[in-house]
This record gives sequence, C-alpha cells and structure tokens, in this order.
Amino acid sequence: MNLSYGILIVDDVADNIQIAMNILKEDNYNFSFARSGEEALLLLEKNDFDLVLLDVMMPGIDGFEVCKRIKANEETADIPVIFLTAKADSESVAYGFKVGGVDYIAKPFQAEELLARVRTHLELYRAKKILKLNNVSLQVKMESERKRILGELEATQKEMLFMLMEMIEAISDETGNHVRRVAEVSRFLALKHPSLKEEDAELIYYTAPMHDVGKLAIPYEILHKPTRLSEEEFEIMKTHTTQAHKFLKVPNRKIMQAADIIAYQHHEKYNGTGYPQGLKGEEIHIYARIVALADVLDALTHKRTYKDAWSIEKTVEYIVEHKGTQFDPLVVDIFLENQERIIELLQME
Repeated sequence: MNLSYGILIVDDVADNIQIAMNILKEDNYNFSFARSGEEALLLLEKNDFDLVLLDVMMPGIDGFEVCKRIKANEETADIPVIFLTAKADSESVAYGFKVGGVDYIAKPFQAEELLARVRTHLELYRAKKILKLNNVSLQVKMESERKRILGELEATQKEMLFMLMEMIEAISDETGNHVRRVAEVSRFLALKHPSLKEEDAELIYYTAPMHDVGKLAIPYEILHKPTRLSEEEFEIMKTHTTQAHKFLKVPNRKIMQAADIIAYQHHEKYNGTGYPQGLKGEEIHIYARIVALADVLDALTHKRTYKDAWSIEKTVEYIVEHKGTQFDPLVVDIFLENQERIIELLQME
C-alpha cells in the first residue's frame, strides 16, 4: 500500500493501539494515535488523515461523539471513520453507521479482517478524492473501479448483518436454525416470482435473517415463555418489529434498507389486519410478503417450546386457507407449485 496513507488510531487503551498498528504495519501506513476523543480532534485539526480507527468506549468524549464532530467539520467530513470496538450490540452498530461511520468492526477481530476493511475504505476514499479533482470523463473511467469498491462495501454490510444474525442465534438454537431456513426458502420464492430478479433474491437471502432481530430487545422471560403468551405479553412481543426498525433504518444503504423493510413489515397481513402499520395488499413490500410466508411455513413445521411441529399436510391447509387474507395469493401459488423443493429446504438443520 502507498506510504502516503495516514491513519489515526484512537483508543484509550495503549495495548489496543499497538495491536492495530502491528497488524496494519504490513501495509506500510503512516500512523498517529490518540488516547482520548479530545486528543483525536486536536490532531485532526492540525494534520491530514486518510482514515480514522475509532474506539467507542472512552472517558470524556466517546467515539460516537468524536465521529459526529468529524462529520460536522467541512475539513474532515469526508475522512472515513471505522469503529473498532468491543461495544458490539445491535443498537450500537446501527448508531455507529447513523453518526457517519463507514464500517463497524467488533473486538476481538481477525487480522485479515482489519487489513481488508482498511484497504477497502482507503481505496474508496482515494477514488472519491480523485473524482472531486477531475472531470466527468475521468468519472466514467473510474466507474468500474467504483462499482468494485462499492461491491466490497456491500459485502461489509452483509458481514454486519451476519454478525447480527449470530446475536439472534445466541437467543436459542431453535431461533438460529429458523432464520437460516427462512433465508433459504425466501430466496427460492423470490427466484420464482415473476416481478423479481436474481439480485432481489440474493438481497432477500442476506436480509431475511434480520426479520426477527428486534427480538433481541424483548425481555427474556417473554421470549422464552414455555406456554402461550398472555394478551399483554403478546403486545410486548409485537414491538419487535418497531424495535428492529429503530436500528435498521440506515439511509442510502441498500442492504440495510431491505433488512429494515423485512423486519418492519413481515407481520403485516394481506388483508390489512397485521401489525405494526396495518398495511394492505401491495402496500406491503414484496420482500416482506415473501418472508412472511417463509417465516410462517418454518414456524409451523418445527417444534417450539409452546407447541409441537405441524405436519406438512396441516401446514399446507393453513397456507391455502389464509391465501388472500394473511398471505399474498401469488406467493402462495408459487409455494404450492414448488412444494416438494420448499419442503426439502424446511428440513435443513
């Protein structure tokens, strides 16, 4: 990598700074470091940096506030900020992107992961600076490079979603296997849908696992209750859709937007009696309509703490019975036409 790249590492723990420098020295960067948010902002005023690696949990000004100030300053607003922190709960990850971070790496991390992500964001930053200094003809020449780099950034978003999925899996093995099967069935249904393209199917596959991410905010005793929920408990459970919406609504990020749509809308019903918004018919995004069917299919055909698994025959009867009321009729038809393959997907462990 180019020796002119300057990286500012901000962490109140000296050992963490040294670890990052030891890993990144493979690419011959120029390093500076700060032990506090205040010190970091002073260095940014007096020096030019190409990237900031930023811890969140620091005394005084925390990392989120440092990032806000970097982005509020016209002189530093374009510098990419990567959060490098042990604070890896889903709300913190989403907030890190909201305040302007371009990436979020949870400690502990693999050396190759840090190297790859730093390289990606430095290349994108370089490309942006070139585009600012040159004319439209150069932008055309840079288009293929831009697409490649943006593709890597999309991969980063996918990695973040998988990190959130691992948090969901930690709730219980039952839930973890569920989200994986729902992703597979949703992709299959999308591939068969006449209005969707293969890229839609892949996007649904990566984002469908987020349909239950809001359950991370539901009290343990409700989420794991071995019997049916009371009316009051069910109202609390229903808030997982809006809880997910709070930390997935990241603007201008295609993958996060798709995850938000699915998590927020997959409990809407085709006849408008679902929640949380009471959307009806095609007011419900097609991604959510597909995941809604895949979610119910898997939930009914697998044992839960509060119920036994239903037979395939009983499940199909339920789906047909609720065609046009709970489920999109076209999605139901696609399921019925491809039952054999979808049942195979439902039996994956």
